[in-house]
Amino acid sequence: MSSLKTIGIIGAGQMGCGIAHVSAMAGYKVHIYDMSQDRIESGLATINGNLARQVTSGKTSDEDRKAALARISGSNDLNDLAQVDLAIEAATEDESVKRKIYSQVCPVLKPEALLATNTSSLSITRLASATDRPERFMGIHFMNPVPVMKLVELVRGIATDETTFSAAKEYVSSLEKTITVAEDFPAFIVNRILLPMINEAIYTLYEGVGTVDAIDTAMRLGANHPMGPLQLADFIGLDTCLSIMQVLHDGLADSKYRPCPLLVKYVEAGWLGRKSGRGFYDYRGEVPVPTR
Repeated sequence: MSSLKTIGIIGAGQMGCGIAHVSAMAGYKVHIYDMSQDRIESGLATINGNLARQVTSGKTSDEDRKAALARISGSNDLNDLAQVDLAIEAATEDESVKRKIYSQVCPVLKPEALLATNTSSLSITRLASATDRPERFMGIHFMNPVPVMKLVELVRGIATDETTFSAAKEYVSSLEKTITVAEDFPAFIVNRILLPMINEAIYTLYEGVGTVDAIDTAMRLGANHPMGPLQLADFIGLDTCLSIMQVLHDGLADSKYRPCPLLVKYVEAGWLGRKSGRGFYDYRGEVPVPTR
């Protein structure tokens, strides 16, 4: 157990609730903040359901499930974050949204509290500059789905001090996750490699080299990937894929990171993948059907 005792989660979406789940299971007191009370209630129900599945599969006991749930609270009152030791922002991958959150949250946090972002691509140094505590700010990038994925990327900004980094390492280790340390460059390690591969798969579809089914089958059986790249893109969210490719393209100024026009078109159509019911697959029926 880390020296941190209480974890604040900003954002009751899929990532925020996943981080709350693993933190509570590791013994931390957790408070989830979101502007929407409906999202908080939906998130808590998701955590309960995921914990119940872990009980059914024998990964945890019903006593531990109940204890973890008892450690989690949620509200749409920002002032409830005043006592947390570490606040983790898990909002949408949009720098302007994150900066606005920091301007609201920083005055509420106690002076010694650490602040982290779960960003999958944005500059930690630049985000830190929007806070009142750049020395106590860093990236703690969990993978999706958080309860299942073992890796966490730790990313320091230029101002992050050693005690902040040590506390983050201690916290992540206590969750029984594996740490990889990435430097503060666009998309860090995992997404710097993964998203261009997904983007290339979309180009392969766009140029008519293969259908959705052919591309995903080829990569599952030919490269032994657990799921095809287009299926994975739908799982991540096509809007998130596009935003990461834009960060890479803008940050590294290399044409190889240009987002595929077909990805842009799907996002403009609101076909964002699983969460919206349609992406490279249509999820509105019993079985997902390729849309191209």
